Amino acid sequence: MNLHVNIDHVATLRQARGTRYPDPVWAAALCELAGAHGITIHLREDRRHISDRDVRLLRQTVRSKLNLEMAATDEMVGIALEVLPDLVTLVPEKREERTTEGGLDVVTPSDGLRRACQRLGAAGIPVALFVDPTREAVKATHALGAPALELHTGDYCEATAARAAVELDRLAVAAEDAAALGLHVAAGHGLDYPNVRPVALLPGIAELNIGHSIIARAVMVGLEQAVRDMLAILREGERVA
Repeated sequence: MNLHVNIDHVATLRQARGTRYPDPVWAAALCELAGAHGITIHLREDRRHISDRDVRLLRQTVRSKLNLEMAATDEMVGIALEVLPDLVTLVPEKREERTTEGGLDVVTPSDGLRRACQRLGAAGIPVALFVDPTREAVKATHALGAPALELHTGDYCEATAARAAVELDRLAVAAEDAAALGLHVAAGHGLDYPNVRPVALLPGIAELNIGHSIIARAVMVGLEQAVRDMLAILREGERVA
């Protein structure tokens, strides 16, 4: 199981005071030193955390895999075509939300989403679609020609104890369907140290994107240790499986 660390909230802390620190570029290097398999960043239209400068410097410095999350807009596609990240994950985006609240509507996709998939694919940039864990969304992702998807784990993470098993089963079915279609499967949103292991054990999921919980722990124990702690949980699950 690969771990991609989302470093957006390092930039959030920087933006809170309008300083030049902490620098997400430095944070990415520490995550890689600790064993992270990739770095994920979300360049939002309002630039609330990650900036254009960050994207360009991270493209030059990340040595593992750079996953650029973004909305399916002409502006963002233009930036991706210039920077050439290793992967683009298209996500829904609303200015008033604190964080991404759900998956893309891929069953009835907008012209913008179709156009973004086509332009990025034509440039040789792999595209993943951030979707809710439903069979319909998996089939629609495949129909759009995207080679990968990221399953939204938010409902599982926010579920009551009684509901968690149901949400985990939804993730399992969606991951199985996606893998059967030859899609590369990631998962993320809301995953934390106590709840990540059951998701990491699901067949078909190749990587997890985790940000907030790792950065929050890093405030207490340091970034490298926080990444190593998460990797230890994932590796423990692999040994059990």
